[in-house]
Amino acid sequence: MSSLSTHVLDTVSGRPAAGVTLRLYGAGLLLFEGETNEDGRCPALRELALAAGHYRMEFEIGNYFRGQGAVLSDPPFLDIVPIVFGLGTDMHAHVPLLAAPFSYSTYRGS
Repeated sequence: MSSLSTHVLDTVSGRPAAGVTLRLYGAGLLLFEGETNEDGRCPALRELALAAGHYRMEFEIGNYFRGQGAVLSDPPFLDIVPIVFGLGTDMHAHVPLLAAPFSYSTYRGS
């Protein structure tokens, strides 16, 4: 089984993004829903034992920036950021999200 972690960073403020709701889907099923802590991480996500396969993480980044007082368009340019990725067998994947109201970036971390 494999494991997964994430870290969400607010590139506008240069700080971790606390309070971002995220969801993990596998095979079309919701496997996990949680929220980032004050360090922008979601420790409970790491407790999941995941089989090899394709997964989708969704981050409610529009709600986060609204909560930070950002003025967003209606609808916001970025509301929910999806990241689709694959996991192999017996591995750990770290999927960070660097986000702003109009851009985001991700990579496979360690």
